[in-house]
Amino acid sequence: MKKSLLILLSLLIAPPAMAQASVALENEIMIERVVVEDGKREVKVEVPKVVVPGDRLVFIISYKNQGAQPATDFVVTNPLPPSVTFDSVEGSEAVVSVDGGKTYGALAALQVKQADGSERAAVPADVTHIRWAFKQAIPAGAAGTLRFKGVVK
Repeated sequence: MKKSLLILLSLLIAPPAMAQASVALENEIMIERVVVEDGKREVKVEVPKVVVPGDRLVFIISYKNQGAQPATDFVVTNPLPPSVTFDSVEGSEAVVSVDGGKTYGALAALQVKQADGSERAAVPADVTHIRWAFKQAIPAGAAGTLRFKGVVK
């Protein structure tokens, strides 16, 4: 059971691309579960034991500048795993792509070209990549996290 879960999770996690070698990145995947305790509904984030279609996943990318100098112009680009539909991203600085990472923008501003040549407004299911471009340098030794959510197809 453990081995099959690890294989499934390895298919879900896509490693982000990194702009600077001095900033280390680590990926983690969690699952959101709704739990009712004492009549109260609570959302918990936990390590998944089993992942099935419809599960809400939280992707967490931790970063740390391990260099002696501030990291400037730092960009993290994370392809969305094909087995996951995009749901949301934390933070207003993130942008998404619906064309395989060729162009990026706010989801509400993006268009998807249809087979007949017409265009339609992009929807969360069209998202292929998520990108964070840091406007400020990451100081030496500084760390943080980036998060986005998806639903298992």
